[in-house]
Amino acid sequence: MHRYRSHTCGELRASDVESDVRLSGWLHNRRDLGGILFIDLRDHYGITQLVARPGTPAYEALDKLSKESTVRVDGKVVSRGTENVNPELPTGEIEVEVGEVELLGAAAPLPFTINAEDGVNEERRLEYRFLDLRRERMHKNIMLRTAVISAIRHKMTALGFNEMATPILSATSPEGARDFVVPSRLNPGKFYALPQAPQQFKQLLMISGFDRYFQIAPCFRDEDARADRSPGEFYQLDVEMSFVEQEDVFQPIEKLMTELFEEFGNGRHVTSPFPRIPFREAMLKYGSDKPDLRAQLELVDITDVFEGSEFKAFAGKHVRALAVPDVSAQPRKFFDQLGDFAVSQGAKGLAWVRVAEDGSLSGPIAKFLTEENVAELTKRLSLAAGHAVFFGAGEFDEVSKIMGAVRVEAAKRAGHFEDGVFRFCWIVDFPMYEKDEDTGKIDFSHNPFSMPQGGLEALENQDPLDILGWQYDIVCNGVELSSGAIRNHEPEIMLKAFEIAGYDRDTVEEQFAGMLRAFRFGAPPHGGIAPGVDRIVMLLADEPNIRETIAFPLNGNAQDLMMGAPTELDETRLRELHLSVRKPQPK
Repeated sequence: MHRYRSHTCGELRASDVESDVRLSGWLHNRRDLGGILFIDLRDHYGITQLVARPGTPAYEALDKLSKESTVRVDGKVVSRGTENVNPELPTGEIEVEVGEVELLGAAAPLPFTINAEDGVNEERRLEYRFLDLRRERMHKNIMLRTAVISAIRHKMTALGFNEMATPILSATSPEGARDFVVPSRLNPGKFYALPQAPQQFKQLLMISGFDRYFQIAPCFRDEDARADRSPGEFYQLDVEMSFVEQEDVFQPIEKLMTELFEEFGNGRHVTSPFPRIPFREAMLKYGSDKPDLRAQLELVDITDVFEGSEFKAFAGKHVRALAVPDVSAQPRKFFDQLGDFAVSQGAKGLAWVRVAEDGSLSGPIAKFLTEENVAELTKRLSLAAGHAVFFGAGEFDEVSKIMGAVRVEAAKRAGHFEDGVFRFCWIVDFPMYEKDEDTGKIDFSHNPFSMPQGGLEALENQDPLDILGWQYDIVCNGVELSSGAIRNHEPEIMLKAFEIAGYDRDTVEEQFAGMLRAFRFGAPPHGGIAPGVDRIVMLLADEPNIRETIAFPLNGNAQDLMMGAPTELDETRLRELHLSVRKPQPK
């Protein structure tokens, strides 16, 4: 018999009754019922119930062991009997009467409970992540991640893509988030940068003639944590294709996402095909460029209704309205709570009216609305008895953010929210440029390496703020999974695009010398995208925080509490790397 096990803890069935077996695993739980000891033994594959009877060496050994100790047991498989079957376990028809026990690894007192979710704080969980990962939910999440990545590789290969690796040590980029940098011992005073994404290398692969590339790529960004973003390191499905237009990129990615979410979504429906929503339309209708389409309500721009109005709260401001059916009979508490939610999003309040059976409006601002206002709102919003209308007014971006959040919250509270589905969409036609409100400077609004719609002619003849880029995002249930673009592969277009954003020709030639040199040797039209693996798994696992789907994430302060990173270097290492450390002065 094998030194440690003849079977796993998830393998034994009724057909194994009377077999002599050897199991190894962790002591998950222990119960003493009428003097008989019942042990749940757990390994990667499942749980098997052990039985130890009083007066036996096995009883004495197992009774003294702490939970989470690792043991090897020998015993005989017996039937539980019909009345004692545990239908929640695959091994629930049997148990193992233990004859011999070997302690493989004793466990110290536990910092938190493993066999139950006991509300321990995240910092503690990350400090003892090796224990946290033993929990059923976390183990399931990590195995889901493994299965998803395996499926992605299989499906991408079937779609004709070739998996390739790109460098980890590279040059710093002037665009994007902060780089993580690595000092060069052999080149004093110089640094490598860890890649924020393999962007330039995957484009160079297209220029090199490989046509369809993908990679499960590690990316590194020195940025703050969010619920859907882990600081430091993350992984993405990096994709690039040659001789393509926008729809050519959409087709394989849409097929991949549909199959992936159907396979691992536990029966949740995937809406397909994915709608294409222009950026401006998304901001007007949903208040966001990552709309949650499960909320079956839309915002309506009614700014013009109140032009010249004497109602000071709306006059001269951007005004957005949200009509919600079948809620006018709701108690005042419903409206007050939604108003409190709007305030939590940054609003000063939330104006609203109700629609009565006769079509008249009542509510806090009804008296400020003229007959013409009421008639136009009724027409624009298709108002009927039972509707309530919520209003936001202010600057465009501010109103979009607040009313976008109110739209989703109102849908959830009023029963106009679709659960149990994955609603994808493509956001397209992003503006190429935006104006800094403080400086008035024109800058890139999305990806500076994207091809402008209209090419060089648009750059030379259009107002920069009117130029759109061949840029797109894929969004699911209000989570942006990825940005992508058809790339700018022509040197003169690239130089002109950067000139509009204030970069002189010499600067662009210096900072992007490798890319420009490659473009001048016959670059194919190409484009790609890079959906975030961590975010995909977060959605599939129905987890609100991305760190719940990563085996060993950093905490919100970009620290590894388990391994003690980042660490200080001693003087010997600093000298070897030609570095000196200047710490910030205490305030």
